[in-house]
Amino acid sequence: MEKQVLPTSSCSLVLLEETKKTPLLLSNGTGYPAAAATGIPLAAMPGGGMVGGACNGQDKRMGVANGAGPGYQERETWTRQMDFIMSCVGFAVGLGNVWRFPYLCYKNGGGVFLIPYLLIVFVGGIPIFFLEIALGQFMKAGSINVWNIAPLFKGLGYASMVIVFFCNTYYIMVLAWGFYYLIKSFSSTLPWSTCENEWNTPNCIEIFHHQDCKNASLANVTVGSSNMTCSDLSDARSPIIEFWENKVLNISSGLDEPGRMNWELMLCLVAVWVLVYFCVWKGVKSTGKIVYFTATFPYVVLIILLVRGVTLPGAYDGIMFYIKPDWSKLEEAQVWIDAGTQIFFSYAIGLGALTALGSYNRFNNDCYKDAFVLALINSGTSFFAGFVVFSILGFMAAEQGVDISQVAESGPGLAFIAYPKAVSLMPVAPLWAALFFFMLLLLGLDSQFVGVEGFVTGILDLFPGKHYHRYKREIAVAICCSLCFIIDLSMVTQGGMYVFQLFDYYSASGMTLLWQSFWECIVVAWVYGADRFMDDVARMIGYRPFPWMKWCWSFITPCVCLGIFLFHLVNYKPLTYNNVYTYPWWGEVIGWCLALSSMLCIPVSILYKLFRAKGTFRERWAHLTSPVWGNHHLEYMDPHIRSLNSLTPGSEDNKVIIFESVM
Repeated sequence: MEKQVLPTSSCSLVLLEETKKTPLLLSNGTGYPAAAATGIPLAAMPGGGMVGGACNGQDKRMGVANGAGPGYQERETWTRQMDFIMSCVGFAVGLGNVWRFPYLCYKNGGGVFLIPYLLIVFVGGIPIFFLEIALGQFMKAGSINVWNIAPLFKGLGYASMVIVFFCNTYYIMVLAWGFYYLIKSFSSTLPWSTCENEWNTPNCIEIFHHQDCKNASLANVTVGSSNMTCSDLSDARSPIIEFWENKVLNISSGLDEPGRMNWELMLCLVAVWVLVYFCVWKGVKSTGKIVYFTATFPYVVLIILLVRGVTLPGAYDGIMFYIKPDWSKLEEAQVWIDAGTQIFFSYAIGLGALTALGSYNRFNNDCYKDAFVLALINSGTSFFAGFVVFSILGFMAAEQGVDISQVAESGPGLAFIAYPKAVSLMPVAPLWAALFFFMLLLLGLDSQFVGVEGFVTGILDLFPGKHYHRYKREIAVAICCSLCFIIDLSMVTQGGMYVFQLFDYYSASGMTLLWQSFWECIVVAWVYGADRFMDDVARMIGYRPFPWMKWCWSFITPCVCLGIFLFHLVNYKPLTYNNVYTYPWWGEVIGWCLALSSMLCIPVSILYKLFRAKGTFRERWAHLTSPVWGNHHLEYMDPHIRSLNSLTPGSEDNKVIIFESVM
């Protein structure tokens, strides 16, 4: 076959023929068609096009990654870099920082817990956090197409899409509950503070009316015809628990009894989904503005609540209970596992959303500095929130005359039982309740719509160029929100809490996130090359990151992820609700199906691609692990602009050689 050889410029590119491995030049849309010359279809590029280039605004028949061809939408970028910072803060700083970290800190030795926590932040949290942002910025792609860096492992992208879809589905239920509580807070008397409501039972006890319970030395007080200790009075029949279980959840006896739908809760669910839709539908330029409020106002509320909390009786005891060190805890493996798991949760690693956010950065943005700033904000918020939470819990324990350990909760138990109970004891209780639940709503809201943005970005990157439609984004966001809402309907029934716990325990569990993070490190460090990626980052930000990052990606972080993953697997316990209800076997099967639906994406995708490829195993591997570059990469390959040798598998005189890989 005769081949045309032309000098390569920024308007041309060279492909290698699959069989003969000789350069085939394609310039300005001319030359040999890829299918005819190589037998390999051109793969869609990260920015939403094919391998190609553009010069001086010329129309490119092949299409380009980020621009210029007919029907190809140029990838938008953040209006200001602060938009990216605030979006990451809004996404990563969420409910877990407020309702999970403080509980883990007190449970695992108080201030001592910061030792394993900070250690794993530097060997696991920051390296993967930086890796995901840098990958998105470098490849200009969402969670799926970012793995064009090693197309054989594109299953990583599909796995993260599955995880973030499940997170988007069940996480919003917390917002619906919070919105419901917020509405109920606008009343002169909080509905969960009395036993005079239709949902209350005869066993309901208004604990804070019994002044004797302030004196912990009293063994018993008589209520009705029963003798109950003060600790008994803070048990399951308090008005807040009855409001939560009988009114909000109207919970049934088990997963096999879904019961009827809670229409009030469903309307709250509709409201928050509509809010999420209109926050996301126009893309990052509008989302980047909204997060300025949703990401910063919770800090204002936290400061207000802290100022109020430290002025309450018992606050000092609560704070000391939170930070008092217990050095013996460092000997327990569970403390280190809790620290690692919390970091992967709170840093939102493995969901693909950080990659999507990074893809809207300028190519030369200093994502290395951003990663450290965001990590400091995330972990700092977690620690600060603990003072807010335990100052209030200390007050509640003092009011009830019980030990703080009996009122300390995590997860929904803190947000919808312990904290509402505490604010009901304060003067002007409705004000503090409204402030708390408004903060809770904002904390979850920005995490939710950035999660939806990450999912939608990954989907839209799969349909570039000719598939572009004027309202493509709006339609994609509407479909995503509608699918999640349909699944959510099962969670607003009487058995909805059991469904919610299935999703929470399995679909986005520590095991799925650790599995995802382990493979991300392996692919970048050992398939693409840690040094190679460090070079690419250096060409983006202008300097080479500290070698610690490379060592973490290659050795330390994968070992940390694998170790915690195996610990979770070995110490797996069947799911229960309130340590009373045990899920049926078929519920466990559904749960494991949710977990494996993401975890199996990686090995199944690898085997599928290897099976479909042609040639020996070595040839298949070489072909499927060759990167697919976008148009923005070609710009930096141009010798007249900047030399980017690490991007090119080879070069010949004045011709740039680019490997084309299958999707």
